Amino acid sequence: MTFSDTERSAMRRALELAASPGVPLGPNPRVGCVLIDAAGRTVAEGFHRGAGHPHAEVDALTRAGDSARGTTAVVTLEPCNHTGRTGPCAQALIAAGVRRVVVAQRDTNPVAVGGAESLRAADVDVETGLLADEARALNQVWTFAVEHGRPFVTWKVATTLDGRIAAVDGSSRWVSSPAARLDSHRLRTVCDVMLVGTNTVAVDDPHLTARDPQGRPLPVQPLRAVMGERDLDPDRRVFDSAAETVRLRTRDPESALKELFARDRQHVLLEGGPTLAAAFVSADLVDEVVAYLAPMVLGAGLSAVGDLGITTISAALHLPVTGVTVLEPLNDGDDVNVRITMSRAAARSEGD
Repeated sequence: MTFSDTERSAMRRALELAASPGVPLGPNPRVGCVLIDAAGRTVAEGFHRGAGHPHAEVDALTRAGDSARGTTAVVTLEPCNHTGRTGPCAQALIAAGVRRVVVAQRDTNPVAVGGAESLRAADVDVETGLLADEARALNQVWTFAVEHGRPFVTWKVATTLDGRIAAVDGSSRWVSSPAARLDSHRLRTVCDVMLVGTNTVAVDDPHLTARDPQGRPLPVQPLRAVMGERDLDPDRRVFDSAAETVRLRTRDPESALKELFARDRQHVLLEGGPTLAAAFVSADLVDEVVAYLAPMVLGAGLSAVGDLGITTISAALHLPVTGVTVLEPLNDGDDVNVRITMSRAAARSEGD
């Protein structure tokens, strides 16, 4: 694979475009496209603005008009080869007379795959793999979901130093600090599902909404999902009109994820209690852990996770730490919390 310095610069710009703020999460990946002429000058730029909007390539081609003929399209994801809400980008590039296409990440989505082959069949020069790692990182969750056929799962938990999420009497407000709670709302905004079990709804009555620093609900809310077979009081807050809620009438994590994936959901934030956490951990269906550690000790109370059947230290589950952040107090008198991020998905990739 041979790429020019101009193509490398154009791909970096395409990645910047793909990461433009304001693009809603899922179900589509973030994609950017830059058209350059034979002299290396930028003819047009484009990026995908969300489901139902023109794809990045079509956005750039529309801006270029007739000037697109003979250009090189530098795009962060392989042009699609199917007709959905919009037409196939591969055919749009062929019709516009683009002579060369440089791709960062190959598209493994079985619905859209085949764009590079269609382009080559039309005598368009195609090269792939330019800044591929950067492109995969941009769409980490989407890529994972497509390649594994299920949503990426992040388990969020706030614990004391001795691993308790609640005291013996069940009280848990607040284990985490205001800074940690604010950070957890930021985490909610990058997921498209918040999942809890029926017991959490029955006992804690959570609202499960994403809010801004002033406590106001954000205009776009993740799907609220309640997993379990138990019937619940319809007056629980999770069933109000603040956001959409779905009941997953199963105790099986795999079945729950299958149903959410069928709804085009790609990132699940696991917010339930120890039983739900244990079910997902035991099924090897937790890909990332975000733990907020508070400087307090209870000595007894509810553990962060239920029984995993581990009886000896040599069988302990080890989680690779990918980030540690000190969350400074927002107000005088608040505790300092520590956020620890652990990625099992990274460990799986290294194993592959």
